[in-house]
Amino acid sequence: MVELIPREVLFGNPERLSPRISPDGTRLAWIAPHEGVLNVWIAPADAEAGVDWAAAQVVTDDTDRGIRMFAWAHDGRHLLYLQDTGGDENWRLHDVDLETMQRRDLTPFDGVQARLLAMERKFPAEVLVGLNRDNAELHDVYRLDLVTGELAKEVENPGFVGWIADAQMVVRAAAAPRPDGGIVLLVRDTAEAQWRELLTIPADDALTSDAIAFSEDGSSLLGTSSVGANTGRLVRIDAATGAQEVLAADPEADVSDIRLHPDTREPQIVAFEKDRAEYAVLDPSVSGDLAAIRALHPGDPMFVGHDDADATWLVGFTNDSGAVPFFAYDRASKTGRFLFEHQPALSRYELAPMEPFSFTSRDGLTVHGYATFPPGADRAALPTVLNVHGGPWARDSWGFDPEAQWLANRGYLCVQVNYRGSTGYGKAFVNAGDREWGGKMQDDLTDAVAYVTGQGWADPARVAIYGGSYGGYAALAGATFTPDLYRCAVDIVGPSNLKTLIETIPPYWAPMIAQFHRRVGDPAKDADFLWSRSPLSRARGIRIPLLIAQGANDPRVKQAESEQIVAALIEAGIDHEYLLFPDEGHGFAKPENRLRFYAAAERFLARHLGGRAED
Repeated sequence: MVELIPREVLFGNPERLSPRISPDGTRLAWIAPHEGVLNVWIAPADAEAGVDWAAAQVVTDDTDRGIRMFAWAHDGRHLLYLQDTGGDENWRLHDVDLETMQRRDLTPFDGVQARLLAMERKFPAEVLVGLNRDNAELHDVYRLDLVTGELAKEVENPGFVGWIADAQMVVRAAAAPRPDGGIVLLVRDTAEAQWRELLTIPADDALTSDAIAFSEDGSSLLGTSSVGANTGRLVRIDAATGAQEVLAADPEADVSDIRLHPDTREPQIVAFEKDRAEYAVLDPSVSGDLAAIRALHPGDPMFVGHDDADATWLVGFTNDSGAVPFFAYDRASKTGRFLFEHQPALSRYELAPMEPFSFTSRDGLTVHGYATFPPGADRAALPTVLNVHGGPWARDSWGFDPEAQWLANRGYLCVQVNYRGSTGYGKAFVNAGDREWGGKMQDDLTDAVAYVTGQGWADPARVAIYGGSYGGYAALAGATFTPDLYRCAVDIVGPSNLKTLIETIPPYWAPMIAQFHRRVGDPAKDADFLWSRSPLSRARGIRIPLLIAQGANDPRVKQAESEQIVAALIEAGIDHEYLLFPDEGHGFAKPENRLRFYAAAERFLARHLGGRAED
């Protein structure tokens, strides 16, 4: 029997994460703990000598939730980072001046969400920021001067949901929602010109199409589009006519990632995510780079950064049975220097590979997923946890997953399924999830359980359903709609009533409400339908134990979503545990809260499925 991996190793703070090279290539920044809280560190770096880790210093001073998102400004002097309060997702933009170590809250507005929209090498001291300061539903565009800290409103938002600036830092493209769930792409030729409609993305293509970036000369845009096809293809869109040229496509998968040249903005490498990532080289000048990078590690490369000269690339590798490694790749010598692993303590333990599988749903769709088996155990009649991803417009991917490793290490088969409505497999598959919350989307999960039990892998009497956000909804739906299928259920920030979920979305989601009405239901028109698909409507029929966890400040799935089903469970005398985290939002950012939750979940699963648990 393999050694138990401590929860602290799996779910505590990483040792290091998110490397970012300075614009001039002379310094490396990364996220690492300082006095138990994640902060940004920097150290001198050199292409030949490497990183001087001994000279590393912490440059931010967060003492609460930890920093998870940061970037270098192109002036090389300022580091920018986003932080919210208690998980409320009202992000504020902060910076630290690395010459003076002065720190500023650049958007000091209560109840306002900041979005980092654009930075350009040619304008090193300027940043475009989105702020919903005047209207909680809409983000206007502001220009931020990093020298003075001055914010100047540049574009008033008339109802758009997204902005794209060109290479001159001029906002020249925007997305406007349509009442049917489609999107209109608008452009303008200059900052003073009127907006004009360039093309319409039908509702069926809205989740598989997107504008990405202007070309260097501003005459075209790169984007993904499934219009006229099933999968999202890489296309070039003429900014004058809307005519499209297909640059890369795959018949089975949407474009999942694009590497652009930082100056020319031309696409160089395109990725399509299937069971694992597959890559297509569009610029022959980088074919040797990709080959050299792929030789560094057997995992799938992720391009995480570069200097302004594009001489050094930072690359991470997805790695299903080990820590995530990061390298600095030197293009001149075609060599890579190892930087760090996100959690090197994992190397002391035996981890499990994540194995792709697929099955055919009851109505004929091919559904893909991943199975992670307990190391050293027979693959027969295993206690099993169906771990359902959130979104639902997202997907599970191959690579290191701390929950999959945790469950496998404790003796469970971890099953992850990209049910219909998941992204990445083309518009027909994602659109097959429309109005199927608690319906065919849940059937896919039921069919997955049938598949793994049919293979003999899973013990049908010891299956749990577990998930967060939409996955939490699916766990509640499993407990209410198919209560005989599961032994127990774990719900993390999952909605229990679809009507109240949609009625209480964050204000800045309101412009996209047509997407919810189309893909889930409209409370004004479909109240009975939404209630029939809500776990709360059948709470009294629950016959299995539940563990429910909720962040009190969650802006997406409000605390009431958990409170109302907990009240129903109490009234009906149903076995349950409820964890409320007063300083968290949609998930658990603070390591002490993560560790508390996973300790409770581990005890809960061991009690009902019979797996192992750390003392």
